[in-house]
Amino acid sequence: MLRSYLSKVVSLSVRMASTAAGPSRLAGKVAIVTASTEGIGLAIARRLCQDGAKVMISSRKQQNVDKAVEELSAEKLSVAGTVCHVAKAEDRARLIQETISKFGGIDILVSNAAANPFMGQILDCKEPAWDKIFETNVKASFFLCKEVVPHIEKRGGGSVVFVSSIAGYLPFEFLGPYSVSKTALFGLTKALVPQLSSMNIRVNCVAPGVIKTKFSEQLWKADGVKDLALMTIPVKRFGEPSEVASLVAFLSSDDASYITGECSLVTGGMPGRL
Repeated sequence: MLRSYLSKVVSLSVRMASTAAGPSRLAGKVAIVTASTEGIGLAIARRLCQDGAKVMISSRKQQNVDKAVEELSAEKLSVAGTVCHVAKAEDRARLIQETISKFGGIDILVSNAAANPFMGQILDCKEPAWDKIFETNVKASFFLCKEVVPHIEKRGGGSVVFVSSIAGYLPFEFLGPYSVSKTALFGLTKALVPQLSSMNIRVNCVAPGVIKTKFSEQLWKADGVKDLALMTIPVKRFGEPSEVASLVAFLSSDDASYITGECSLVTGGMPGRL
């Protein structure tokens, strides 16, 4: 009975998220969403489109891009896609140029791409794995923002959203380097506020908790681990990608016009700060 009730709650929240703002909140806006062919990234791309934006999605693999574009286009959403490995400068440049060529400009950047090639005790992490984590999760996020910002400024302002993690506040024991990289995104968000504010660009961060994606399936699929994870979540269920997407859409819109430099948690009540 409890499982049935929670299923209805999730279904209702998803329906409300897809219709609450209507299709016009982001009308005329153009967004880039990285790592957006599955999971949280795909949900963000879908929600921005549903709110009226034109969205450029990306992934490191062409077949993933093609599949996601086909899926969203079938829903009558305005979307295009390209291959992009965010750690490669030439890929970032192509992503930006193709977005401008296809849609005429850029108003919104959602930096969602992340990598985690290491699991274990943090002091066991080797230098190549550490470098890859920070190159993708922090360095690429900064440089993509730096490269996109002039184009957002040309449009009179806009929004940047970094996707971090609850692990940035509460480091996971066996994901130490990944957790530290996600903490760094909080600092990056704060550091960008003064300069971006002068350009009428807001910058915020979201920190999802345990969301039902492929990346986190070891936490929400395995029976023993799942039960332990649920004990840390006051609402006693795992999050859906659409529940992160609705917050990103809000932060990307004029409804959040006085919000910048913030990190918002989407964790079902998991404590991340006072």
